[in-house]
Amino acid sequence: MADIKFKTGENAPENGKYKVDSLVNGGSSSNDNTTIDMDQGEQFPPSPTSNEAAYWVKA
Repeated sequence: MADIKFKTGENAPENGKYKVDSLVNGGSSSNDNTTIDMDQGEQFPPSPTSNEAAYWVKA
């Protein structure tokens, strides 16, 4: 089963750790292995390394 992706600006569905899966513009996130702690309802931020919109997955 594929990971459910969340886009920068969407709200976290639950508390937990999330990591960047890919960038929205199709760019590579292979060097972005940052995980962040999110609380339910918080907005997903841009990628910490590139400051671009990203898709996030549960870590």
